[in-house]
Amino acid sequence: QVQLVESGGGLVQAGGSLRLSCAASGRTFSNLVMGWFRQAPGKEREFIAVINYSDSSTYYADSVKGRFTISRDNAKNTVYLQMNSLKPEDTAVYLCAANPTLARWAEARSYGYWGQGTQVTVSS
Repeated sequence: QVQLVESGGGLVQAGGSLRLSCAASGRTFSNLVMGWFRQAPGKEREFIAVINYSDSSTYYADSVKGRFTISRDNAKNTVYLQMNSLKPEDTAVYLCAANPTLARWAEARSYGYWGQGTQVTVSS
């Protein structure tokens, strides 16, 4: 019912910035909880950030607090992830996810819809 497409990934030097976008279609965007996750080779999918649909409240993983910002533009059916002060350990495939509720929002298994992912590589 929901299709998600990420974009904006690429290669950046440590300390640099990238802005990821996730375009959604197929369902009323304003009624979806939107999250960002990342996954590096050989590692589990990791929660990064989430934004609610009712009040746009946000929550972040400790590893990215103060560096990453999640936002949404309901008029464009798009969620963003602004990434600043990037570190080599941020290198991963970043995935956008959607879910109709806030239940267990930090767990990947709680999300029913996923994008294909976009690669972010941070060099030293």
